[in-house]
Parts: sequence; structure tokens; C-alpha cells
Amino acid sequence: MAESKEIMATGRRKCAVAVVKLVKGKGRIFVNGKTLGAYIGNMPAVEMMIYRPLVLTENQDKYDVRVKAVGGGIVAQSAAIRHGISRALLKVNEEYKNVLRSEGLLTRDARVKERKKYGRKRARKRFQFSKR
Repeated sequence: MAESKEIMATGRRKCAVAVVKLVKGKGRIFVNGKTLGAYIGNMPAVEMMIYRPLVLTENQDKYDVRVKAVGGGIVAQSAAIRHGISRALLKVNEEYKNVLRSEGLLTRDARVKERKKYGRKRARKRFQFSKR
């Protein structure tokens, strides 16, 4: 039974988690069973962001990417996908590390939403103040 070798990695951003599988292919990206264009809609900047690690390492036509993304919104999931692709490419070839590191694609973006405080409307916003 000849099974194609797939490289798996996990990417995260805010509450979004993306499990990425790299498989030899033609450069297509599938997210949750849909094509990338169908999943993110008309957002070319987000699409470019996802393709960035593949373009930098010149692998955009060599691998198909299959992703299972959960949590967060579209942009956070896209950043998680980008992080996952970068980590998977690193498993493919360790020489990509300098290129990906210099672009900041291997660093997990740790910024998350600040918790709401009591006596406030949100984390920092106050209720409206009335002098009279």
C-alpha cells in the first residue's frame, strides 16, 4: 500500500488553531474541505498572506496544502494557517529556517484579546461619565 508522505504541523493565532498537512501536489490549498478562495471569499490580501511562506521558499507549485481550521475569525485562522505552513516547510527542509525566521513567520503571535474588567464596559473602556 503506497501512501503519499504528508508533513503535518500546527499553527496558532488568537483562538484559532490550524492543523496543516503538506502533500506533494500542484500548489492548491484546501481549508475545511473547500478551496481557499471559497473559504475566505474576496480577500486578496489574506490570500497573499497565506501563500507568503510558500512563495518565499519557492514551493508554491510543489505542495498541496490541506488544512483543518477551527476557532477565531477568518483573519486569525488565515494567520494560523500561515504559521502552520511555515512550520511544516521547516520539517521539509531545515535550510528554510533563516528565510522564514527573518520574515517572522515562525513566531507564534501571542497577542490575544484582553479580558473584561469589572466596573468597565470592556477591558479598558469606561462607562459614559456624566458631570451633571
